[in-house]
Amino acid sequence: MRALITGVNGFVGEYLTACLVSKGFDVFGTDIVEKDIDGLSGFVKADLLDEKSVCDLVAQVKPDHVYHLAGQSNVGLSWTRPALTFRVNVAGAVNMMDAVRQAAPEAKMLIIGSADQYGTVTPDMCPLKEDMPVNPQSPYALSKAMQEQSARFYIKHFGLKIIMVRAFNHIGPGQRTGFVVPDFASRIARIEHGMLDRLEVGNLSAERDFSDVRDIVRGYCLLMEKGKIGEVYNIGSGRHHRISDILNLMLSFSKANIRVEEDASKRRPSDAPLIYGDCSKIKNDVGYEPEYRLEDTVLEVLNDWRERVVKEDNR
Repeated sequence: MRALITGVNGFVGEYLTACLVSKGFDVFGTDIVEKDIDGLSGFVKADLLDEKSVCDLVAQVKPDHVYHLAGQSNVGLSWTRPALTFRVNVAGAVNMMDAVRQAAPEAKMLIIGSADQYGTVTPDMCPLKEDMPVNPQSPYALSKAMQEQSARFYIKHFGLKIIMVRAFNHIGPGQRTGFVVPDFASRIARIEHGMLDRLEVGNLSAERDFSDVRDIVRGYCLLMEKGKIGEVYNIGSGRHHRISDILNLMLSFSKANIRVEEDASKRRPSDAPLIYGDCSKIKNDVGYEPEYRLEDTVLEVLNDWRERVVKEDNR
């Protein structure tokens, strides 16, 4: 069996590659920049905004499974570069679906959406269920809703075998800054190393559903094995944690005297107070259960950034 991962160089790609290799897949990856990733059977450089490049890619790999991870995933960046976000997340996904339609019509696809599609919700609406109306409140969330609607069209009119997932926050070693947990970890590590004198934060009152990335990719694999074509699945822990609690947990792992200051510029134009999901559907249909403890993952993220900061300082 052959699997193709788009956006393989991103945070999730390396973890998904390892998961698929452990299951005996020949794994091929694509991205706009080539990078060595352990376990890949092959890498094909491709720009998902180039239709011919994408079609040639699928024809060359002839995948049985396609995991579409590629995208612009930074919500903050989507506010400053909305057009780029729509091109990458919508046009790129449509190009991939159309390439599969032409070159590998029997392949199964997993289209990765986001819990941000639900938009601003009130506590009585949580946990969020897949059949709730989506109400995107950022360019990123809107692009993911448009991507999902495009997938429904390709399922209905072209018979593609697509499964859709709305992923809640996932974290782990290797995640770049621009997301709340690695942002905290990178700054704490720099304070410990004498490179910063304070930790500037945005909104700490928001509550989110956090999972370990290794749980998430295992869920993606289970969906491709047992998930129902045309269905949408939430994937997350099914629990919510206040951002301030995540920060305090990380601070508890440090012996440094860390001064925390609020920075209004770090607040997003739209920031829902509470988001967490009902993940009973994915549990019932494919047997998904998270395995990693949040406390362990947070410590791993912090230690990862400690190592990175030391390497940076030694250059």
